[in-house]
Amino acid sequence: MAAASRPAAPDASGRTGAFLPSSLARRDPDRLAAYRRNLDFYRGSQWEARSRQRQLVFNYARVAVDKVTSYLVSGLGSACYPADPAAAADADLKRRIDRAGTVMQQVRDTDGLDALDYETEIDCAVLGDACYKVTWDADAGRIRVTSPSAAGIHAWWAGDDPSHVWRVASRYSLTQDELAALYGIAVPKRDAHVTELWTAQEFGLYVDDSPIRSGPNPYGFIPFVIFPNLREPKQFWGTSDIPALMEPQRELNRAVSQLSRILEFSGNPIAVLENVDEAQDIQTRPGQTWALPEGARAYLLDLLQGGGVRLHIDYIDAVYRTLHDLSETPRAAYGGSEKELSGAALAMEMNSLIQKVKRKRAIRSAVYHRRDAMILRLAAQYLRLDTSGITHRVTWGPVLPEDSSRMAQEEQGLVQAGIHSRRTAMGRLGVRSPDAEFRLWCEERERILGMNQQYRVKGHDLRAE
Repeated sequence: MAAASRPAAPDASGRTGAFLPSSLARRDPDRLAAYRRNLDFYRGSQWEARSRQRQLVFNYARVAVDKVTSYLVSGLGSACYPADPAAAADADLKRRIDRAGTVMQQVRDTDGLDALDYETEIDCAVLGDACYKVTWDADAGRIRVTSPSAAGIHAWWAGDDPSHVWRVASRYSLTQDELAALYGIAVPKRDAHVTELWTAQEFGLYVDDSPIRSGPNPYGFIPFVIFPNLREPKQFWGTSDIPALMEPQRELNRAVSQLSRILEFSGNPIAVLENVDEAQDIQTRPGQTWALPEGARAYLLDLLQGGGVRLHIDYIDAVYRTLHDLSETPRAAYGGSEKELSGAALAMEMNSLIQKVKRKRAIRSAVYHRRDAMILRLAAQYLRLDTSGITHRVTWGPVLPEDSSRMAQEEQGLVQAGIHSRRTAMGRLGVRSPDAEFRLWCEERERILGMNQQYRVKGHDLRAE
């Protein structure tokens, strides 16, 4: 957010006057330590102790997180429509809904929300928590959506209601040049910690522990949406996808590294000498001959005899299946199905992944709905958008690929039978804004009927002549 758009911090007489930003470094140490541990593991630091022997890393945990996230955010969008369906024919309401949809699409395009949402969901799955920030950029004259690191976010909520957040602190570092450019502040150090403290009524800005600005919250709401990856019952902070994968991932790395060393030794055989007191220049090469004393014996150590390699491979396969089970991403999710599957059979094969995505989407629907509500509130405040009578919803694409032509035929039959509305049918087919699409269809149909009427009248006149 630009400097001109930032309000400032309450003084000592205010509700947050006793707040000391440096105390945040000692707040939630277990949560922040878990963030670092999970992020390191995601990046590939997966061996608990370093060794001089070969230590392979097959980062299946990262692939699983990325895969689930791709399924999660597919088809994510939002749509505006009348709060009262009876008012859908109101021309002024239609115009305002179109403008609201345009504003939201402009924010999505300008801030690159498609990419930002994917990156934020990856961060959320790894750390266990994520955050969106929705503010007004006075310099650019537009709404800005960003995603601060959850490691710099601290929240206070009602003790018996984790959903009611009454204060949020956002802490991050800026260099001398950045502080001078954004706030006109000179600091003697190379960099400093900046802390924003928000309540619904007040905003505070601190550099290290010094309050810099004070004033009321210009938005009237806390512009943060903090959300968990998966929520533990009655807990505010969420759980990461990583801890469940740590043990099988480490065991997979260990088993494959061990098999790799066995194969390496087998490719470079070890010479074993018995009843020999001293040996020199004993090498295994094609045509090599050895002179051994009487009673001595020499042979090459065969680590592959007795089917030992097969046992290692079977064990690796068992660990691999465990990873699939715990990550809830069946092999079919990677396009690795060994047989032809119908749509229903594929859905059953992928059911664990579908259920995991649905659990996450149940949380995310509320998150993106709140974010859209903040965007519309800022549009009403700064862009003079009239949002009365307008509501909005989050839309999702199907988790699995679907036969769109077959679904279109099914929806056509349901609409004609009066079972589904056109809006419901378009929503199932992935149309982001069914109401806007229906209005466009009505306008096209009206124009086509008008043109047909003109042609009929003209044709009648020609026949009359």
